[in-house]
Amino acid sequence: MLEQIDPFMQTVFTGVIVGTLTRYYLLRRDYRQYPSYPHGVVANLSLGLIAAVIGAVAVPALAEKEFTAVTFLALAATQFREVRNMEREMLLNLDNMQLVPRGPEYIEGIARVFESRNYLVMFTALLVGGATFWGNIFYGVLTGVLAVLLTGMLMKGKVVGQIANVRRGNVYFDGANLFVDNIHFMNLGSQEVKEIYLKRALGVVIEPFNDNGRATLANNGQRMAIAHDAAALLGVYRDVDTAEFMPIVRRHLDTGRVGLVIVPIEPDVKYLIEAVKRVPVLESALRLPLKNAIGRKAAD
Repeated sequence: MLEQIDPFMQTVFTGVIVGTLTRYYLLRRDYRQYPSYPHGVVANLSLGLIAAVIGAVAVPALAEKEFTAVTFLALAATQFREVRNMEREMLLNLDNMQLVPRGPEYIEGIARVFESRNYLVMFTALLVGGATFWGNIFYGVLTGVLAVLLTGMLMKGKVVGQIANVRRGNVYFDGANLFVDNIHFMNLGSQEVKEIYLKRALGVVIEPFNDNGRATLANNGQRMAIAHDAAALLGVYRDVDTAEFMPIVRRHLDTGRVGLVIVPIEPDVKYLIEAVKRVPVLESALRLPLKNAIGRKAAD
């Protein structure tokens, strides 16, 4: 039955199906609440379908020596870049409504990921289509499975737990000054607010393993991401007019250690530590001074 189907149709059909399934596999909706359900999911799956069609159709077009088909790939890349800009703008507007904002660097990372996933889908559909056209559907599906596993590996980045040790910190006051261990956070004069902190607040200390981690955690965007994810997972005891309960991340200048203090809805320090460990390391925040000879010598 399959042999009676036109080879071009087999190529396009297999590439589109596997490419779209790849986009579905790469789609994640978790505590970050993006993409929203169902409209955000539909929008991203539709873009994945378009990317899969472009990648799959390119194979028979090139086989027929229609080299102008390459221009469609270039046009698609331009359109997906515009999608990235729209995603960024939308998320930045929504960030103003967050009790604990993500920050522009976190948002840029999200927009970049959604753009790159469309390119991965296009590339997967191209590989599957090629394997189907010059082999058969079995080879196409097998190539698709390998491509999906590869794309899943490519989309995995580092998390904070891989660059630093995260442990519980002691929250206390010295006069009106709030500390987690020996990391100073802010000055609070209200006795009522101080009592709430002493009763409900949790603190963690993030100790970088090396100078790479220290430089990465010094980035303000990375610290905003830590505060946002902790608040998203454990909740935060604040409203729009209670700035004193905003989760804060501060750096100890002498050691490079970073402290987080939060007044959560769910006061469980074990899961706060796990939440911080799973915060993604932002691409824009990642620093690798030890990769350079000067950085290595300076660290000695």
